[in-house]
Amino acid sequence: MGVLPVPTSFLSFLNFCVRRQFKWTHLHIPIAIPCCSSGFKLSVGRFSSISSVELPKGLGAYQEEVPTGKVSLKGMLYGELEAWVNSLGYKDSQALMLWRCLYGNGKWVQCADDLQGFSKKFVMVLREKADFNALSLKSVQVAADGTRKMLFGLDNDTMIETVVIPCSRGRTTVCVSSQVGCAMNCQFCFTGRMGLKIHLNTAQIVEQLVVAMRIFTEEIGPITNVVFMGMGEPLHNLENVVRATEIMIDLHGLHLSPSKVTVSTSGLVPQLQRFCREASCSLAVSLNATTDEIRNWIMPINRKYNLNTLLNALREELPLKTRHFKVLFEYVMLSGVNDSLEDAVRLVALVKGIPCKINLVTFNPHAGSIFLPSPKEKMLAFRDIIAASGLVVFIRQSRGDDQMAACGQLGKLGSDQAPRLKIPPKFQTALQH
Repeated sequence: MGVLPVPTSFLSFLNFCVRRQFKWTHLHIPIAIPCCSSGFKLSVGRFSSISSVELPKGLGAYQEEVPTGKVSLKGMLYGELEAWVNSLGYKDSQALMLWRCLYGNGKWVQCADDLQGFSKKFVMVLREKADFNALSLKSVQVAADGTRKMLFGLDNDTMIETVVIPCSRGRTTVCVSSQVGCAMNCQFCFTGRMGLKIHLNTAQIVEQLVVAMRIFTEEIGPITNVVFMGMGEPLHNLENVVRATEIMIDLHGLHLSPSKVTVSTSGLVPQLQRFCREASCSLAVSLNATTDEIRNWIMPINRKYNLNTLLNALREELPLKTRHFKVLFEYVMLSGVNDSLEDAVRLVALVKGIPCKINLVTFNPHAGSIFLPSPKEKMLAFRDIIAASGLVVFIRQSRGDDQMAACGQLGKLGSDQAPRLKIPPKFQTALQH
């Protein structure tokens, strides 16, 4: 085992020590994964059930390397960048200047030659040893409503999709991806049909936001919000997601408010518990059903962590957060499946005692989907029942659906696809159309 560089500041050193500890947790989910990146041990046959998925419980990577052998600058937290710059023989002040060039002051430099105010020797060292760009932008698609979908290419011909959503109220949101594809196999989600292709590393997640800032800030205004609601299940890639959020909210860099960075999950309970204890940003939980029968079908993760387990975990963890912390429950409304008035009443009862807001999400159809969106009148009646209980509830409209940029539409299917799950008999008639 090689000698590890040690950050100079005491706080950075503590942070560094914590992140070198590895623990493991086991997850057993009856879902299918066509393929997966290295680093996660899978016992799985072709489209068979996963018998064991080992997920890292400790934050570990100190430096991310790119194929050229260079160090990925956007893969490091500030304390780690400082330690790396120190190891090259340069002072902390140089690390801070470099960090601000990467993320602050509207610079977002793309290469060593863009740096100003540094010695020629330091720039030469960075040119030789550091990689500034984690992704290559291939194209930008613009929807009729102004939503932009960015497509980033990887070496293996897979694509990362990121959505930029401008709002007339002066808020612009970037929806980032944490994986290519997704292992959760939610039946209403186009991305889930891909299965899991790869986990994105920290730099690849952060780069999506940086590129969006570089390209669109002048055109549509500053990026104010980030949501981890693109491709993938963020808590299935917990290490890299938490590291990326820390970079996004760093005071000397991108400096987004922790309340404006939201990580969504389908309900990986052990990872959710750890996220609540360690992460500073906001949390969204994709609920989408009020009974285990329906959720087992449309969200197979529920077979491992059912509604009671998921909601009780939130009741235990949220009191440990700040006084004003609220979880955002997302509820995709599927016509004839989860949109009855009885569902609305059950939803109010389910979330009782949990500080929360509720987003009712319009379902976005895609090729091969068996579901339909709930009619507007039904969504309004559903909303009114929830609002009458005193809960805060919103209806989230589709954005970018004409470019397959809306919620649940990201990705591209290949020859290998996750399996369809059997439709419960009571819903077969409702889904005939």
